[in-house]
Amino acid sequence: MLDNFETVLEDGLVKLCRSAGLLDSGMLQSSPDIDSKWKDEYLEAYVADAVENFNSYPESTVAWPAFLGMAVAHNWDTDWERHSRDRYCDYYGLRGFDDMDEHILSDILGLDAAAAARLSDSVSGCAVAALSLVRHEGIEAQTADGFFVLVRIYCVMFRLGSAMELKRLGYRMVNGHQSA
Repeated sequence: MLDNFETVLEDGLVKLCRSAGLLDSGMLQSSPDIDSKWKDEYLEAYVADAVENFNSYPESTVAWPAFLGMAVAHNWDTDWERHSRDRYCDYYGLRGFDDMDEHILSDILGLDAAAAARLSDSVSGCAVAALSLVRHEGIEAQTADGFFVLVRIYCVMFRLGSAMELKRLGYRMVNGHQSA
């Protein structure tokens, strides 16, 4: 069930992002460095924050991993030797978890207000679509299945965000491989 849910979710969100011009292909670009940063270092800490905030801010907790993925991809491209040691909390904004998105969009990615708003709106749309799929599948968020589905959503959103940033930075998929 979880693998199928994740596949359906990812396929749907990739289509949304392609139609918005945020992705070029049906494959999410990635890097082992970026992926391992999420899986090995940030996932557990993110889930702890998300669990604490989900009931009050479900869309935000689903959207924030995309912004985190963007920031990690951006830092991977700019100076990975330095940023490979970044801790999860280094991506917090001045108000901690609450304004992580704003901090990433303006301070890390350096987007102007209009570009940040457009990107934020697209990511928010993806979060709403993800939560709609949960409801459509009849999965209760407050159950074990609901928890594991949310973790899968967070993982998809992180990969989606990192792929969007890699595209924005000029990386393209060529013959199934990433190139700059």
